[in-house]
Amino acid sequence: MLATLRRDLRTARDRDPAARSTLEVALCYPGVHALWGYRVNHWLWTHRLPLLGRVGAEATRKLTGVDIHPAARIGEGVFIDHATGVVIGETAEVGADVTIYHGVTLGGTSLEATKRHPTIGDRVVIGAGAKVLGSFTVGADSRIGANAVVVHPVPPGSVVVGVPGQVISPSRPQPAHDDRMPDLVGISLQSLLTRVNRLEAARAGTPVAAGAAATAGEGAGAGEGAGDGERPPIRLPQAGVWQGEDFSI
Repeated sequence: MLATLRRDLRTARDRDPAARSTLEVALCYPGVHALWGYRVNHWLWTHRLPLLGRVGAEATRKLTGVDIHPAARIGEGVFIDHATGVVIGETAEVGADVTIYHGVTLGGTSLEATKRHPTIGDRVVIGAGAKVLGSFTVGADSRIGANAVVVHPVPPGSVVVGVPGQVISPSRPQPAHDDRMPDLVGISLQSLLTRVNRLEAARAGTPVAAGAAATAGEGAGAGEGAGDGERPPIRLPQAGVWQGEDFSI
């Protein structure tokens, strides 16, 4: 137990650049206090003292603003940054080295006494205000964008944004605990520029210029294959949504 508590301190110190000392983390980080309270309450819960575990969880919630059910399973190396408003339900499972920002909910959508909360894989980053609702798995090394609402399984190494949450791209290899998210506005504008270029070329009856297509599609992935002098087909949207290389979202 003491080794786990020390790792909680080390994790916060390593993952938060604002942390200046271990003592500061121990005294001033509600996310660390919430994890310590959870670990004591979880021990009580698993040793047939569920009422004491629930009372402890309620006291921890009032002190830290984090509501973690004592029956939840949380691995080592988890970091809850800023902490306020985090809710982790009874049957939730959180893997190792997960980063959770404030306002995150790991909740359920069922009233049945079964597994109804999500399972979070190792090294997942969950952005501020995100809601992960239901009994499914978020694959390891995934990143959930701020305020996303995730209601379906997420493959490992994915990036999820939006309401409802959509997998917008596979996550490229990143340094450990990198929480950067894709620039959706930039990607969308690049895709729109590529499509406008193709539409103008189609109207003029000329092939898309290789340089223009490559420039417009750079970084968005939408211009791949368009620089060979051949005009790719222009597809109509399905259900009002442009697909694939026509439009990124």
